[in-house]
Amino acid sequence: MVRPFDDTTRRNIAELCAAFTRAQLSGPAPALKRAAVVFALTAADADGGTAFLLTRRAAGLRAHSSQWALPGGRCDQGESQAEAALRELHEELGVKLGERDVLGMLDDYPTRSGYLITPVVVWVTTDAAISPNPDEVASVHRIGLDEIEQPNAFSFTTIPESSRRVIRFHHGGQFIHAPTAALIYQFREVLAGRDTRVAELEQPVFAWK
Repeated sequence: MVRPFDDTTRRNIAELCAAFTRAQLSGPAPALKRAAVVFALTAADADGGTAFLLTRRAAGLRAHSSQWALPGGRCDQGESQAEAALRELHEELGVKLGERDVLGMLDDYPTRSGYLITPVVVWVTTDAAISPNPDEVASVHRIGLDEIEQPNAFSFTTIPESSRRVIRFHHGGQFIHAPTAALIYQFREVLAGRDTRVAELEQPVFAWK
């Protein structure tokens, strides 16, 4: 189903995010560094539908170089997750938005590399061109919401190193793995009105560091 990039879709996704019940961490807070990523909803390339922005990280980065990722990064001292997501979107892609453009947040996802990632859903209200920062971003891709809603968009496998299922998002003949795949999967479930949890979905071993 193609979701037009218009006010009706914006309201619908805002309502779905508002109806989503974020899971709270139980027990003592883990010693994880806070981070935020952003689902930046914008127009798809061709069909007039709604898409979100996905990047390939620059090859020269010290951590997770050349991997698929949502725009985002570590929260600065005193910064909320929404503020961090908006700042990182501006720093990485040159897209400047305000907190009024935030539609909602999804569950925190704990990574093997020591971060607790908060996904923030925003609506891109600016017509300014996307301008990737070459120090951080190798390429930018628009992923249509209809693509992630396909029944075969995700698959699961296992690895010897973990008892948890490894999730994979199928895109352009490639596998995109967790944490990015897990976050996209939960966003797909939110779009369907489901409170599906993803914190236990595993990352491949190469992403553990």
